[in-house]
Amino acid sequence: MNFEGKTILVTGGSRGIGCEIVRALARVKARVAFTFHQREDAAKALVEELSQGNSNILAIRCDNRDPEAVRSTVEQVTGNFGPLDGLVNNAGITRDRPLFMMTHEEWHDVIDTDLTGTFSFCRAVIVSMSKKSSGKIVNIGSISGVIGNRGQVNYSAAKAGIIGLTKALAKETARFGVTANVVAPGYIDTEMIGRLPEKVRREILDQIPMGRFGTAREVASLVCYLLSDDAGYITGQVLTIAGGLAI
Repeated sequence: MNFEGKTILVTGGSRGIGCEIVRALARVKARVAFTFHQREDAAKALVEELSQGNSNILAIRCDNRDPEAVRSTVEQVTGNFGPLDGLVNNAGITRDRPLFMMTHEEWHDVIDTDLTGTFSFCRAVIVSMSKKSSGKIVNIGSISGVIGNRGQVNYSAAKAGIIGLTKALAKETARFGVTANVVAPGYIDTEMIGRLPEKVRREILDQIPMGRFGTAREVASLVCYLLSDDAGYITGQVLTIAGGLAI
């Protein structure tokens, strides 16, 4: 795949899966902008890492709960790199605890960041993509939004909402040449998984038919495919990458 000349925006790109998506897009020569919220040091380090021989990397601080910040971010990207060819909505948070203990603030923090943030970025780019009759949107969901996960009613609801949003959006935009799909990772070997006690890690692995955690690079490869011209006839789909967990 060659993305030379294409502009892609990745939200939540400073760490974990988002960081690996940014790296993968840089490898295929895309002009990549990514957002971060608090981890400025990590964002700067990623820009420095990828700027070696490549000036087409841009990091922007954005709170995707704020529609005005979202609009400003898209304007900055297009001002620097030109019209967007692709959007990856990856930014998200968790506030895990059982439903009976969950506060309204913890519910709304996750819904506003994960689901409403995805809505806001889609809304900010969809008119320009439709006008140029091309564009690819990949929304990062989760296996939790497909099969649910105890202790994550807020996160599961947000990610299930992203699936519904994406399917409806795909129906609205298909005639304009714009695709929208969901990538729903399972347990991926990231910083969060690394912090789990070994006993918990083993219990999770016992649930996964393939018997291992996925890698962020595997997720990034799937995202890049959906952003590529080769995936032009795929829209409104949920692609789980979970080692068989959703079978």
